[in-house]
Amino acid sequence: MADDEFHYSSGFGNEFVTEAVAGALPAGRNSPQRAPLGLYAEQLSGTAFTQPRAVNRRTWVYRILPSAKHPSFRRIENKQLSGTPFDELEPDPNRLRWDPLPLPAENNPKDFIDGLFTLGGNGDSKTRDGMAIHLYAANQSMVDRYFVDSDGELLFVPEFGALILHTELGPLRVDPGEVAVVPRGIRFRVELPEADSGYAVARGYVCENFGAAFTLPERGPIGANGLANERDFLSPHAAFEERNHQVQVVNKFGGNLWAADYDHSPLDVVAWHGSYVPYKYDSANFMVIGTISFDHPDPSIFTVLTSPSDSQGLANVDFVVFAPRWLVGEDTFRPPWFHRNIMSEYMGLVAGQYDAKAEGFVPGGGSLHNTYASHGPDADTYARASAQELTPQKLDGTLAFMFESRWTILPTAQAMSAPFRQRDYDDVWSGLQRNFR
Repeated sequence: MADDEFHYSSGFGNEFVTEAVAGALPAGRNSPQRAPLGLYAEQLSGTAFTQPRAVNRRTWVYRILPSAKHPSFRRIENKQLSGTPFDELEPDPNRLRWDPLPLPAENNPKDFIDGLFTLGGNGDSKTRDGMAIHLYAANQSMVDRYFVDSDGELLFVPEFGALILHTELGPLRVDPGEVAVVPRGIRFRVELPEADSGYAVARGYVCENFGAAFTLPERGPIGANGLANERDFLSPHAAFEERNHQVQVVNKFGGNLWAADYDHSPLDVVAWHGSYVPYKYDSANFMVIGTISFDHPDPSIFTVLTSPSDSQGLANVDFVVFAPRWLVGEDTFRPPWFHRNIMSEYMGLVAGQYDAKAEGFVPGGGSLHNTYASHGPDADTYARASAQELTPQKLDGTLAFMFESRWTILPTAQAMSAPFRQRDYDDVWSGLQRNFR
């Protein structure tokens, strides 16, 4: 497997301990007078010091140079990346759908930063509330260039091509079907492994979460098992870069991009211990819960990660996957039903075909149904599903997902004017007929 060269520890929210060089971790204390091996001790806090132990996240790192050693940041061009507030356009109640973000041409190199395209979002990154949806399409690795998001944590959902996320705390390889989270404030660079063709290219989705960090949802009446299991989340082992030449660090701060030229790599952590860490998860490990009688439960049973708000059960943003599963409900319309929701839903597709849309919704594409937008199966899907023989059916070879938020997701002007937006999306329901008799 391509993942064999990487080393991981398993568990969600665990306290991990790892060193790339034996003896780099101090014994019995976090900040000794002199850290081992001439390293600098530094604490990285993902939560306020006084938050409860159950949600408190921090990591102690032991690095070659402290992160404080850098010159001033300067504003650089945002290109197709946008930040809060998302107020370019007035709120629009219409249903929206997009084709995939076009891949860059071979003669037009774009790394992950330059390949970001902001679709929309909500909330305010400065008050740590809300989220943003970005697409990415890149054909070049980040070389001597690094990224850090001070506004929010980043949830990566690759659709085409793998990513290698070289983070301060170690590397993660993330293939389509897997997802990864890099917490806010952690520096990283994105490498694109070459495909069989020798040409590196990658495309996918990013959810930028400004609110409370993603955690696992409560299972409630489901009980102790099911959905995403803690042991299936993988965090990297320590690894470090030692470079003595100039590199660029790009910082997303207050919705804009800033850059500084360092004289060393920011990925120079030789050892670390703590709970504020990047991680990845393979959606194939998601234990799907579903009906074994009639109807089907609400799609909240497919929630992998949730960013809770101050109102119980009302998420700042949920990450939901629709993975391969059996459909066995009797006297049941099996695709997702027609629906109007107070929550706002952005749906993306990683592989296969989504069971509520027969055509037009393809891998790499996405749809946005904001609060109370009427949506559901298209006419062809409804006609087929309402007449088919209800034998047990394996829904296989598909992987769809949803970013769902309590707030209206406001699209950017570039998303609305993009040539890959489907202007005829409403037509998928035009074939629905009166059947009343």
